[in-house]
Parts: sequence; structure tokens; C-alpha cells
Amino acid sequence: MRLIQNMCTIAEHPAAGSAAAEGCPGPAGRRLVKIAVVGASGVGKTALVVRFLTRRFIGDYERNAGNLYTRQVQIEGETVAIQVQDTPGIQAHENGLSCSEQLNRCIRWADAVVIVFSITDHKSYELIGQLHQHVQQLHLGSRLPVVLVANKADLLHIKQVDPQLGLQLAGVLGCSFCEVSVSENYSDVCNAFHVLCKEVSHRQQPSSAPEKRRTSLIPRPKSPNMQDLKRRFKQALSAKVRTVTSV
Repeated sequence: MRLIQNMCTIAEHPAAGSAAAEGCPGPAGRRLVKIAVVGASGVGKTALVVRFLTRRFIGDYERNAGNLYTRQVQIEGETVAIQVQDTPGIQAHENGLSCSEQLNRCIRWADAVVIVFSITDHKSYELIGQLHQHVQQLHLGSRLPVVLVANKADLLHIKQVDPQLGLQLAGVLGCSFCEVSVSENYSDVCNAFHVLCKEVSHRQQPSSAPEKRRTSLIPRPKSPNMQDLKRRFKQALSAKVRTVTSV
């Protein structure tokens, strides 16, 4: 696994699709998928990102360092560069979500989003509907690929949310769902990111074949050949002279 740490933050990135947005590109010539990981505080967003990038689970780390990381993965036989960005925890208030401008920049920048909640924190689950709506509102005109991740699946003895509720909610929202234990199972964590990468990769594929120009039902006449016209004119003239002579 190749892991590249780019020391530029989302704040330094212009809007996705602009020419300057290549400030932290993936390896030249390879498709780039940009993923933002969002959710409430304490659900394990940073642990999820670190686990995916390094295969390691670290119990104590500095959260939300603001660095942008690129990992190369194989998606359906193609090497794809993935940029993953951790984000600040989201809080809910009476008037709705409290989303910083930094978080909004991350979501606008992203090609896809991982929404994380913890099965040990019912409030983190309650944020999902509003958060999913907020994500889609920041990408008006195109439905952003989203995967809903239920983390801490190993802590069943203190669970407050049945993972089946997450699956049902994902069905309502029209997004994918993964149940993971960041501390115990790397493959499930990896699968959550691969699900998104496949969906984004399919959307980025060029159209299968360029549409052929429609041909007219009436064939276009060929350009006249002057030599041929002269030959035909002489033949017609000779035939007319022979007719007059015979008469």
C-alpha cells in the first residue's frame, strides 16, 4: 500500500472541477476520488480514516489534524487514487445542524461522503437524516454518492442503536450501508470505502460510445466531376448529330 500525505487542507482547495483544484492531485494519469468523512463527535471518524489508510487501529491520536491523504487502490482492475478528509464533529441544535464553513467546504469538495454514527450513541444516529439532507443540498443538481457506516459494532453490550435501524434508514435515504468495528475488522472498513469508490468510478466513466451522426434518409448526391460532365456532353452532342444526319 502506498500512502501519500499532502500537507494541504480543504481550506486551500478551490471548488471541485476548477483548474486550480489540482493543487493536491493524485498520481498523474490516474482517476481521483475525493471522499469526506462526516458525523457527530466521538463516533470514530478519525479512527475509521486511520484504519483505512494504515490498516492500524490506534486508540489515542490527535483528532482532525486537517491533513489530506491519498491512497491508491484497485477498483475493478483499475488503479484509483483516493483522497480522504476527516472533518470536525457535528452538533445538533433546536434550529438544526451546526455546520462550520470548514465542514461545508469539505462536503462541496468531495465526490462522495461517508456518514458515520455509533451504535453506542443514539444522538449520533438521530443526526443522520438532517446531515444527509445537508450534504445533498450542497450538491444541488447532482445526487452525491453516500455510504452510511454504523461504527463500534463490537460494543453490543452498550449499544443504543440496533444496526438494523441503520440499514432501514439507508434504504429510505437511498444510500449504501455498512456495519463495522474499526477496532476489530479492517476488511469491513475497507469495503465501506470501496463501495463509494465503485459508485463514483462508474459515474466518472465516459459514455460507452460516441453517438454516430445521423445519416439522411435521402443519400447526398456526389459532387459532380467536370471531366465526366464534359464526356457526357460530347456523347449527347454526337448522338444528336447522328440523328440529324440520318434524317
